[in-house]
Amino acid sequence: MTPLGKILLADDEETFLLSTADLLRREGYHCDTVKDGEGAAQTLRQGDYDLLIADIRMPGNDHLELIRQLPGIREGLPVILVTGYPSMQTAIDSVQLPVIAYLPKPLDYEDLKEGVREGVRQSQVVKGLGRIRDRMRRFEEELRKLQLSPPNLRLPGPSTTVECFLTLTFQNLVDCLWDLKNLAQSASAGRRNQEICHLRSCPRLDFLRKALEETIEVLEKTKNSFKSKDLGDLRKKLAALMKSFP
Repeated sequence: MTPLGKILLADDEETFLLSTADLLRREGYHCDTVKDGEGAAQTLRQGDYDLLIADIRMPGNDHLELIRQLPGIREGLPVILVTGYPSMQTAIDSVQLPVIAYLPKPLDYEDLKEGVREGVRQSQVVKGLGRIRDRMRRFEEELRKLQLSPPNLRLPGPSTTVECFLTLTFQNLVDCLWDLKNLAQSASAGRRNQEICHLRSCPRLDFLRKALEETIEVLEKTKNSFKSKDLGDLRKKLAALMKSFP
């Protein structure tokens, strides 16, 4: 079965480390463990994780060094801090860092599970936006090449025309945008007051919205050159998607 998410748990207290990791695995997560900040940083550089759970006073994180280094290691990675020595200062410091929960030991495991669900969800939303952005950039590059090509140009391959290629490319774009819309709806459905990326003002969405507007403009300008009914239908779908964006 596919894990719900991939978590790195960092704590120098072995009993807590093993028991908490076992709990998270039983909940359906993949969970790796390390015992200090240096090991956590090295592991994060080598793997693709959705969430970091870290003890505040373990070696290598006494002054939240590990958390402060995270943007240069795994940008945007959500963090849950746990500590047996909660203090006002560490709580205040954590507010300025990518920390979604600050949990004192002994943990309330319901609070932990809720924090883990939220952290993994946030991480997967950000990753999903990144994948869609990459696909849109590839599409933009393909579109730019086609704009420089004559309408009757035949592309490599048997019976392949620019029009056929456009139809396939735009269909991929529509699929990509539906993925984005579903991702935004999924994020909104599980949103809490504290959020890593407020989707309505996210710069990634601004990039995608601009690409969508430019695509519709190109389709409108070329509708007399390419008479395909499929392209006409795609143009309508794109316009409908644009209206549904937040």
